Amino acid sequence: MKITYQLGLPEALRGEAVRLYWQAFGGKLGRVMGPEPKALQFLFRVLRLQHAIVALDEEGGLLGMAGFKTSAGSFAGGEVADIRAVYGSLGAAWRLPLLWMLSDAADEDRLLLDGICVGASVRGLGIGSALLARMEAQARQHGYAAVRLEVIDSNWRARALYQRLGYRVEKTQQLGLLRYAFGFRAAITMVKSV
Repeated sequence: MKITYQLGLPEALRGEAVRLYWQAFGGKLGRVMGPEPKALQFLFRVLRLQHAIVALDEEGGLLGMAGFKTSAGSFAGGEVADIRAVYGSLGAAWRLPLLWMLSDAADEDRLLLDGICVGASVRGLGIGSALLARMEAQARQHGYAAVRLEVIDSNWRARALYQRLGYRVEKTQQLGLLRYAFGFRAAITMVKSV
């Protein structure tokens, strides 16, 4: 299989990207961003296509993607108005504080990985590693000293991949009572110098 990588997600793949993102992160975000149709509507609205590196097959189909966040914006962020437009004022009122607690701010020295996902049928082909390598190159190209990412404590496979690729644990943040809202106990910050 021939795989090509590029900066920026083609608009025609927005819907496919939303579904792939939700498959990867719905378990983590579903309690707060659900029900699923609303979450997909929100993601479709907020994805910033230029804030991703994507892996495509020979026909231009989406195999995987890695989003990033800088001071200029994030791949899957959105604004208060976006949350209100999809969930209404009441739905936004309780979701916003929870999502803000989970969000991580970009910094000037490290490019922040804003989610990486690979389609289930093509996992194990090195696409995730290749996306991370391209993310590291993107960081170097734009003058960042490192790439920073968050991984949840229960995602041991992703954590093992990151460690194998040279990422080191910087800190572990326990969620406390928020674990009931998100379904995991801790977020682990990992960093790799580039």
